Amino acid sequence: MGKCYPAVSEEYKRAVLRLAWHSCRTFDVRTKTGGPFGTIRFPEELSQFVNNGLEIAVRLLDPIKQQFPILSYADFYQLAGVVAVEVSGGPEIPFHPGRQDKPDPAPEGHSHTAVENAEHVRAVYSRMGLSDRDMVLLSGGHTLGRCHKERSGYEGAWTSNPLVFDNSYFTELVSGEKEGLIQLASDKALLEDPSLSSFC
Repeated sequence: MGKCYPAVSEEYKRAVLRLAWHSCRTFDVRTKTGGPFGTIRFPEELSQFVNNGLEIAVRLLDPIKQQFPILSYADFYQLAGVVAVEVSGGPEIPFHPGRQDKPDPAPEGHSHTAVENAEHVRAVYSRMGLSDRDMVLLSGGHTLGRCHKERSGYEGAWTSNPLVFDNSYFTELVSGEKEGLIQLASDKALLEDPSLSSFC
């Protein structure tokens, strides 16, 4: 029997998946610091440029979190990301609870600036212990949502239907730039590097 979720707003779908990802991408595999432990809610992390707009997701989720005090923020944010994918037509994702909240924000330097090229993409993702295949698969999350100029400096969606989680990000990427859709440097980098493009 399939899961039954209440109606979810467009704002939720766009913001919550990004919150789940940004809370993970502070992880450093070498030092075992950072990661999805609820620290994204702290002002020190939210105020970083790459996290512009995520306070919307934190604010959106907070009333729900208050109803379940036994649940850590760490688990709650990741579960919310899972739900955002599923209610947008994506796959059912197994969820494994047990993350504990950390009391302090991730150390400085654990986030990053806008990605410029394939070398930069690889540096950012390898810090987290991810492979080339992982990098490409996670980039596919751009199929859901859009850029907002006031947050990232860019405006527009990667796909013609940014509220549906499907494979259209990769379809649009390999077909070339189209009027009305965006491709950032981090997206183009996936095609410029032979190792990365083999997974597109």
